[in-house]
Amino acid sequence: MPAWLLGCLLLVVAPAWASIPLQPLIDATPAGGHLALAPGEYAGPVTIDKPIHLDGGGKAVLRGDANSTVLTLRASASSLRGLVISGSGDLHDRIDAGLLIEGDDNLIEDNRMDDVLFGIHVKQGNRNRIIANRILGKPHNSGLRGDGLRLWYSRHNLIEGNHFERVRDLIFDNSPENRFIGNTLHDGRCSMEIVFSPKMIIERNAFTHTATGIIALYSSGLVIRGNRIVHARGGGGAGIAFKESSETLVEGNEIIDCAVGLSSGPPPGGGAALIIRNNRFAYNIIGMYFYGEISRHQIVGNRFEQNLTQVSASAPSAANTNHWQDNYWSDYQGFDRDGDGIGDTPHEIVAYADRIWMETPKATFFRNSPALELLDFLERLAPFAEPALLLRDPAPRMK
Repeated sequence: MPAWLLGCLLLVVAPAWASIPLQPLIDATPAGGHLALAPGEYAGPVTIDKPIHLDGGGKAVLRGDANSTVLTLRASASSLRGLVISGSGDLHDRIDAGLLIEGDDNLIEDNRMDDVLFGIHVKQGNRNRIIANRILGKPHNSGLRGDGLRLWYSRHNLIEGNHFERVRDLIFDNSPENRFIGNTLHDGRCSMEIVFSPKMIIERNAFTHTATGIIALYSSGLVIRGNRIVHARGGGGAGIAFKESSETLVEGNEIIDCAVGLSSGPPPGGGAALIIRNNRFAYNIIGMYFYGEISRHQIVGNRFEQNLTQVSASAPSAANTNHWQDNYWSDYQGFDRDGDGIGDTPHEIVAYADRIWMETPKATFFRNSPALELLDFLERLAPFAEPALLLRDPAPRMK
């Protein structure tokens, strides 16, 4: 065989009776070469420090030593396809992962990881494409699991079409301008935690059975569009929550059966507010919750369906300083006599007994209890104090 052909393609056949170390095969592959693994089991851990293209064909299993990260990619312009990666260590302070990426412009596609503490850890890696991988974490309680995906000081990465299950969180830390598109997560603690990571695009993802959905902390300029967040009910979790984040578009999302559909405070430093439009908030305990004093968000064209409490706030001004327009309210009691699809009278939500926990937060524990529900009913019949206006939608939709 010509030497140049041997340098471009190595096909390795693993013996059926034993796993063989993969590191010597990696070392023997020239920079820029292709290493195709035959079905079988290969022993890790492995470090790749030169650009190569590694293909496991979907049947090559790379098993770690249960004491470290299984595969470390320190090179750029490489690709990893069709690998089954298993058996990472179990230490959080060491961030034992299935795959650690410390390079740029790599393609990570169609791999499967199971029995790993952390799934994929991108550490100062830029412009990587992480596509169509499946990550299954270790069978620990949610707080003891590792993150399915963790980005740290990494920019311009594309994470698309991956499936995460039985993981803790998906973390983006000091990692702006990444795209997270078309992924699914089932059985986690926090779907996405975005910290100091502005200008991210988060589109068409599905998050189910987590304690909390998407949390944005000190991260502005986000686009959160077309996602589905269902059953985020743990520990007062919200489908989408913002803290000190502004200039964000929240559009076309479905947020169903969560403790709170969307939670937000005022935009930081008087900055531009959130634009919240054409979303569906249904069957949540609280549809939207606002804290602080003045919000100024634009809330237009949303559907509020059968939430136990449609809108709540820490103080009336936190909600009524928003701009409400053209939203649908399942509890609207007006009519549409001219048939134009818009209610004849504004939709207003006022606070009666709600003012008790606005002024005394500890009383929130008794919310929706029979005693407070009776008190709220009596106040609506014969208020002994003027109720506080939470919001006024001047043109509510009928359908």
